[in-house]
Amino acid sequence: MMRTMEFKMERENLVSIGDTVKVTEGVLPSSYYYTAEPAIAMSGNYAYYERLKSREGIVRDILDTPRGYFLQIEFDEEEPEKR
Repeated sequence: MMRTMEFKMERENLVSIGDTVKVTEGVLPSSYYYTAEPAIAMSGNYAYYERLKSREGIVRDILDTPRGYFLQIEFDEEEPEKR
């Protein structure tokens, strides 16, 4: 199953569509957030049950909005095969 998440990027031209990016998980008292490395973009906050399983994704779109730049990053959330 593929999952798409939105990340806020402050400056343009840090990544391109199709780039593979790694993300790190940050922990808050009641939620989690993700940073596309090396610190190019940041996600919103997610509850425990919404945690990201993958730590690598592909940039599918870059949106230039009045609120700034947003990355649409797609992650493969498929469960590994059980043996």
